[in-house]
Amino acid sequence: MDICRHIPSAAAGPCALTIGNFDGIHRGHQAMLARLTEAARDRHLPVTVMTFEPHPREFFTPDGAPTRLTSLREKLELLQGYGVDRVQVCRFDRNLARMTPDEFIERILRRGLACRYLLIGDDFRFGARRAGDFAMLEQAAGRCGFEVEAMASFRLDGVRVSSTAVREALAAGDLDHARKLLGRDYAISGRVVAGDRLGRELGFPTANIRIRHNRPPLWGIYAVQVHVPGRAVLPGVASLGTRPTVTSQGKPQLEVHLLDFDDDLYGSHMKVEFLAKFRDEERYADLDALKRQIAQDVENAKDYFLND
Repeated sequence: MDICRHIPSAAAGPCALTIGNFDGIHRGHQAMLARLTEAARDRHLPVTVMTFEPHPREFFTPDGAPTRLTSLREKLELLQGYGVDRVQVCRFDRNLARMTPDEFIERILRRGLACRYLLIGDDFRFGARRAGDFAMLEQAAGRCGFEVEAMASFRLDGVRVSSTAVREALAAGDLDHARKLLGRDYAISGRVVAGDRLGRELGFPTANIRIRHNRPPLWGIYAVQVHVPGRAVLPGVASLGTRPTVTSQGKPQLEVHLLDFDDDLYGSHMKVEFLAKFRDEERYADLDALKRQIAQDVENAKDYFLND
């Protein structure tokens, strides 16, 4: 999969395109990618996704922006898995925010990407003040040489699937519902880095995973399964939170204790899939109390995998 981090002044060749944030790549996104792939193959065009970094709401209202379901790396990995040929990562900055809908169509769709087929969601808006819509794209399609199609929202049990709905399910600890919306277990990926070795001192060594989520969409203690390249899938118990018993920094950390496993994973890139929530994170009076609770969490995880 090709990744381009700028919009060229002139495209190297035509494409079939969809545009969006694609946070989480939920089942609605997957349906759109499947339709785009079908249309692209019929027209012998590369399957192309244009997405934004940062998320537009992070640019406009950084303190009020939603938590991210996927980092940019995670999003790109997922898009590749769904057969995307090319991703245009468009930097969302003041210049893009000020671009009028007509400029967007001319500079990006026609000249920069040579779009020949455009698939958008039924709520898609573009350009300064979100003034551009499907009707404007239809009017421009003939003179700019592209087809445009709008796809209805994907629904499950009559309810629209959205990134917001996934965030709400994760925040509530409803991993079953999140799994239904995503079509897979929710996961966070990152590299194993050195920690303070407190888990080993307490008798429960952990893999400390560097995460790009400043505000993860879920918190607490979970049964997880871990994917490490070249190894079997490993069961474990994970803590995602701020470790209030041992620090007051408030920075989120993801720590995973792998069951019946003792090997060096430093530097490895892990994907941690969240399967079931056991409890919220808590502050304990001392390390002995924390150790007793970790031991109980480990037993709960063993029971979970034994009975799963």
